[in-house]
Amino acid sequence: MPAPLTPDLIMQTGLAFWPSKTLLSAIELGLFTELAHGPEAFERLRGRLGLHERSARDFLDTLVALGFLTRDGEIYGNTPETDLFLDRQKPSYIGGILEMANHRLYPFWGHLTEALKTGKPQNEAGHGQDLFGELYADPARLRGFLAAMTGISHGANMAIARQFDWSGYTSICDVGTAQGDLVAQICLAQPPLTGIGFDLPQVAPIFEEYMASLQLEARATFASGDFFADPLPQADVITMGHILHDWDLPTKKMLIAKAYDALPAGGALIVYDCLIDDDRRVNAFGLMMSLNMLIETSGGFDYTGADVIGWLREAGFQEARVEHLVGPDSMAVGVK
Repeated sequence: MPAPLTPDLIMQTGLAFWPSKTLLSAIELGLFTELAHGPEAFERLRGRLGLHERSARDFLDTLVALGFLTRDGEIYGNTPETDLFLDRQKPSYIGGILEMANHRLYPFWGHLTEALKTGKPQNEAGHGQDLFGELYADPARLRGFLAAMTGISHGANMAIARQFDWSGYTSICDVGTAQGDLVAQICLAQPPLTGIGFDLPQVAPIFEEYMASLQLEARATFASGDFFADPLPQADVITMGHILHDWDLPTKKMLIAKAYDALPAGGALIVYDCLIDDDRRVNAFGLMMSLNMLIETSGGFDYTGADVIGWLREAGFQEARVEHLVGPDSMAVGVK
């Protein structure tokens, strides 16, 4: 007999913002960072977080039920995962992207229906403001944004550093480098290589601070520039992580062409994003990331592996392939 139909998936998805916002609020409150010092009793934890007595127990026990906290009687503690990934004091912290999701994406996604009907972004750009211009003009917001980019990219960066065949290459340039985590992970995993982080000049001190924290100052340098107006620095390998999906198709092709021009014969371009599966049925995260580009940009969209291979070959790359990295991320590699 076929299994009976149930509304479980519909209800779980329709109300998925409940567990999402519970976790995001816990991160905003610094709960997991507080508990990284060790488990705490309910009343002490409630007081340290400033939680109202009406809501505190339900909030903390919800996090237990969702698998983000442990509880032994009245004593609450982190799980191994939340202790590793959601303690702001640890280098493994990935909460930056979730902090941005809480402050930016959560309210903007409330206007998804309007975006679907109009095709227009629902953030600052939808009100005639220059999102990236304003972001890069505010040092505090820029620092938070770049940390968020590290959070969402760190796993893929580590995978690229291990997975790509670096033999025969001596230098890399990461375009739109943010804090420079991809440069850092490659330099850490491949000691002979040197790296360049290419981004707008406002990023330089943040990049240099990040490299200093990893003792990579001698092997990783910053190059200031605008990838719209300036040629890309020359290197054996050029990388673009979570860059192409920000832009419309002509801009995507322009950036790939610039990379081709900056590479030597035999050089490689590595592009990675949440590549949508070619049949557009499996990578739901990649498809939703494309909807996020609808909300956040004027022309950006995510794309399939077949799409980017076509663009690489159109630019002149003789070899092109796609490899899965981690989670929803895959990389496309073009060899000149």
